[in-house]
Amino acid sequence: MTDSLDVPRLSAGDGLLLRAWELDDLPLVREASDDDYIPLITTVPSPYSQAAGEAFVRRQWERASSGTGCPFVIARAEDGRPLGTIGLWLKDQGQGRASVGYWLAGSARGQGVAAEALRAVAYWALGDLRIPRLQLYVEPWNAASSRTAERVGFQREGLLRSWQLVGEERQDMIGYSMLAADLPPQAADGMSAA
Repeated sequence: MTDSLDVPRLSAGDGLLLRAWELDDLPLVREASDDDYIPLITTVPSPYSQAAGEAFVRRQWERASSGTGCPFVIARAEDGRPLGTIGLWLKDQGQGRASVGYWLAGSARGQGVAAEALRAVAYWALGDLRIPRLQLYVEPWNAASSRTAERVGFQREGLLRSWQLVGEERQDMIGYSMLAADLPPQAADGMSAA
């Protein structure tokens, strides 16, 4: 896909909003840069600097403008506080599939935020965008992320040995998928943007 994408605003659950990245989200990038794992598996800079944080946000804009993905900030609806990110990655859309990835700042974990964001993006991608298959990869040790995927309706497909480079080592991943047929009937008809 090479067409520019507009990152929509999506409601996620009762109290969350998914929206495009802004330079005002640099405190979220700073918090994520201090995480032991997020910088190993993403492009979040570590150590953090203002310039590196701004470059990270600009990369998110470039993904949308180049049509390779829709990166969202997960924010609280009541005050706009950014809690994490979720992205729909479209490099394999021509083959009828897309990937989803997400991370949360440590202060936002354990509150159901990831599940609500994942549900909103999955329903939007499978319903409104009519992408036939979504894929999600979870580290075998990350039980919380596996529970999140399964709670939303992703199906575990199996262990992918030496699937992804994490830091400087190849790591196994558990592959999950979700199809439009997995959505409840009302969701398969499409979800509305906020």
